Amino acid sequence: MRITAAPSAGAAADPAAADLFDPEFHASGDPHAVWAHLRAHAPLHLQVLPDGRQFWSVTRYDDVCRVLGDHREFTSERGSVLTQLGHDDVSSGKMLVSTDPPRHSQLRRPLNRRLTARALADWEDRIRQAVTEFLAPALGGGAWDVAGRAYRLPMTVAGALLGVPEKDWDDLVRWTAMAAAPDDAEFSVGSGAATLAVAHHQTFDYFAGQVRDRRAAEPAKDLIGHLMSMSAGDAPLTDEEVIYNCYSILLGANATTPHTVSGTLLALSEHPDQLRKAAGDPAAVVPTLVEEGLRWTSPASSFLRYAVKDTELAGGRVAAGDAVAVWIGSANRDERVFTDPYRFDVLRDDNRHLAFGFGPHYCLGAPLARMTFRILFDEFFRLFRSVETAGPARHLRSVFIAGLTQLPVVTAPR
Repeated sequence: MRITAAPSAGAAADPAAADLFDPEFHASGDPHAVWAHLRAHAPLHLQVLPDGRQFWSVTRYDDVCRVLGDHREFTSERGSVLTQLGHDDVSSGKMLVSTDPPRHSQLRRPLNRRLTARALADWEDRIRQAVTEFLAPALGGGAWDVAGRAYRLPMTVAGALLGVPEKDWDDLVRWTAMAAAPDDAEFSVGSGAATLAVAHHQTFDYFAGQVRDRRAAEPAKDLIGHLMSMSAGDAPLTDEEVIYNCYSILLGANATTPHTVSGTLLALSEHPDQLRKAAGDPAAVVPTLVEEGLRWTSPASSFLRYAVKDTELAGGRVAAGDAVAVWIGSANRDERVFTDPYRFDVLRDDNRHLAFGFGPHYCLGAPLARMTFRILFDEFFRLFRSVETAGPARHLRSVFIAGLTQLPVVTAPR
């Protein structure tokens, strides 16, 4: 999606003129103009698709928090991604993202212990090595595609954390990219539905093989081994639950992290005053730069929930069973919460962004992602003093993920 500094002059602000279900609109249009109009005039907006499916859009920060935070009113068990609209989720009750408390808490708690900032401290050297490899093309002084290279960056950490062989990483990166953006030409293998089906089949089949092989071997100490040996509630996970949650963890890392990296570097190139602030005192600025990059890019653009009962929401009423889409990119520009929200500010100190979600489904990998971003920008500003675009950016065609598939840049060394 195009990240505007303010709603584009002359952009279509009338939601009737824009299709928020259309991935092409998110790639080439300006959702921010529509979201700004909805926040001001229609914070609960109904869109009906040509095939009869329909969903409510929620765009204000507080309303987004309410929908994501209250599973008793809004369930994730019928699907958590807008592309699933109208189709029940087969992983319901088995995979973290499609499971409500109390079962969600039973699944999450033993996983969370392995992914806290303290538990991940020993991974800092490995992350720094991955970042060094990621930045290597910039050292030559020529143009390089930061968006293309960023796709593999989280895999170098998540792959090792899960315990999957490096020879399989490129396949897993591609399958998760297909699942996150099945309508993008960079990843599609036919229709969006066909691409999604292939991505799911390949990924689930891969992790089924991992589980099968591990059942015949010594227990591993990696994250797959942890999933296979841990209990949720009073019983161990089934193989099916292990497979689903391997997929969920990998998708969470691979689908969002690359776009925060490339999107933040794009924002720095477009705001030279902010770039100078960050380059001038990286030790002080990188922590707030990381948070502003997350708010600005909002890579997880939308989530889906279904109303459990008739509910008053955002000044309107949704009926039991209605689909509700929350727009994270809109909530993170809400004028009621963020001062001057269309200003990219690397020193923003009151930054309660929702880039990692909110409530029970707050991103399990947030500590790992934050550590990765901190190390990346520490290393970037140790080596370079500036970044400039060297060609057009290509935006991802997706209603789920806001990001880039291409961003050529040049960097100036210190």
